[in-house]
Amino acid sequence: MASSERKVRTGSLMFWMFLAIVAVAGVAYWDEQREFAAALRDFAGEQTSLAEAVAATLRAPLQASASSAGSSNSAQQDQLSSVLKAAAVSSAVRSVERPRLVRFFIRGPSSLGLMGSDGQVVRSPVIESALLAGTPWVRLSRSEAGSLGLPARTAMAGLATLSVGGTGNFGIAVVASARRERDRELFAQWRLFLSVFVAAGLVLAFGGLALRNQRKQMALTHQLAVASAQSERDERLVRADKLATMGALATGIAHEVSTPLGVIAGRAEQLRSKLNGDERSKRAVDAIAEQAERISAIIRGFLALARGDSPRMDRVEPTALGKVAFHLVEHRFAKARVHLTSAFAGDLPEIACEPRLMEQVLVNLLLNACDACDEGGHVELKVIAEGQRVAYVVTDDGSGISADASARVMEPFFTTKPAGEGSGLGLAIANELVKHHRGTLSVAARQGHPGTRACVELPVATELHHA
Repeated sequence: MASSERKVRTGSLMFWMFLAIVAVAGVAYWDEQREFAAALRDFAGEQTSLAEAVAATLRAPLQASASSAGSSNSAQQDQLSSVLKAAAVSSAVRSVERPRLVRFFIRGPSSLGLMGSDGQVVRSPVIESALLAGTPWVRLSRSEAGSLGLPARTAMAGLATLSVGGTGNFGIAVVASARRERDRELFAQWRLFLSVFVAAGLVLAFGGLALRNQRKQMALTHQLAVASAQSERDERLVRADKLATMGALATGIAHEVSTPLGVIAGRAEQLRSKLNGDERSKRAVDAIAEQAERISAIIRGFLALARGDSPRMDRVEPTALGKVAFHLVEHRFAKARVHLTSAFAGDLPEIACEPRLMEQVLVNLLLNACDACDEGGHVELKVIAEGQRVAYVVTDDGSGISADASARVMEPFFTTKPAGEGSGLGLAIANELVKHHRGTLSVAARQGHPGTRACVELPVATELHHA
């Protein structure tokens, strides 16, 4: 499909390039023809000027001939004929004529034809009609030029009319071959065609090279896109394999932990019945039983997620969830001598979640922040509302995180901690838990401050129920 579309685009581009070349050639040819027509008009005007000059030279002898002729028509015609012959061979006419280029002709008032300088009478209906119509010049075809003793090429006839007394009007015609003008016009056409051909060849050649380079670039882009898609697919397969491994590992660990956890819970119940009056020991046993139950609830949640079950959603007040997580890690922060503070916004909308699992997510983020800080560092847990979502933001002033590590921190088994201090599963599990609650988890370096910022965003309960 893409190949056919590229062929259509290439064909369309070549068509428009060819059409543009034809249009340019057409405009250039039209302009050249216009210039040639103007040159022919100027050439014809020159012949008309010569004809008028010759007419002025012959005016006196023709008038003298008309006044000296007798009253007889035949005598008058003979006299005029002799004058025409004399005029045809006069020096004025000979100075105008050029062999095979320019010829002079004169026509009497009642003559049927044109008399040349050789005394011969020829017929030219085109010139005779133009003389009768008073046209200043006329263009002759090849055959007409050849019949007047000129080369069989385009010719122009300049015309003038001479009125002599009561005898009538004489016609003067100077016919010149436009061979040189026509040859120059033909050479100009050839130069035009050659220029257009060379320009078209260059345009098509460079256009073809451009299209070839474009096709190479498109092919390279396609190869890069395919390689990128394959790389992304491989990364997704690796991630899916890691998630499957993590799920299997979590399921196995949960199964193995359940048995000793049951023993711990049972022993705690036995101890509780024997601690009569010892409140301190009773509180310790209660704490053990409570944490055992907490671990059991987390394990059940993990197993449900591993089986693909949807988490059990309860409407929870966000601040209460944050306070539970805060208190669960206080002893770790005190031991590490890292300051832990909280900032909970008031009047927050409820969220829908499985409390034990989300508490574990926040505990994981807080402990990671604690591990990133040196002694005397600071970590803050902030709960705020952002539109129709509630955000849990954990910030620290520790060692921070690089951009590369931030992009991979959610991958299973990826860790920035030294060997033996981190499994690379904490954030991966937290991310999957947040996704199951239709939320988002992000971890990145703080802007303008040292340390790291981790943020969990969860939809409010109303939005979640209508999703």
